[in-house]
Amino acid sequence: MTVWVALLRGVNVGSAGRLPMAAFRAMLERLGARDVRSYIQSGNAVFRSAHTAPALEAEIAAGIAVEFGFRPSVLLRGVGEMADILAANPFAKAGADPKCVHIFFLTQPAAGADVAGLRALAARGEVFHLTDAAFYLYAPEGIGRSALAARAERLLAVPATARNLRTAEAVAQMAQDLAVTEE
Repeated sequence: MTVWVALLRGVNVGSAGRLPMAAFRAMLERLGARDVRSYIQSGNAVFRSAHTAPALEAEIAAGIAVEFGFRPSVLLRGVGEMADILAANPFAKAGADPKCVHIFFLTQPAAGADVAGLRALAARGEVFHLTDAAFYLYAPEGIGRSALAARAERLLAVPATARNLRTAEAVAQMAQDLAVTEE
């Protein structure tokens, strides 16, 4: 079985997309997931499954639509993929404050990204880095105040879901711990 990290987009943000984590974990188990764990209330889960990513992403999104009345985007990443994405974070090497670093997990490479538009929106002190798997943003004034963060997905031209660095690291560690218990 593969250990997966599920990252849901737009869950428990404001009044829309309410997804109780206990009910979400139970739904994942009904879909055949094992050893399901969730992290905070923003749609992060770690579990084992024999299904492939594309099939499982569709199953999870459809299950949420049926049980909770909305259909979020679901991105699955394996343990190795999460480790690679975290290792590619240029701001970790630069010693940036982890509270100011955000990772936008991309559904596919952002080959058509409007990089000039991203640069134009960057406020003073904001820096970003784009790879095939992620868009990394250092926003020292906070992501809530960042015009770049607010419009990044549109300018990247691919679906994405963002997590702050601490959340991404915590979920990756949960997945790693689950993978170790399997060995």
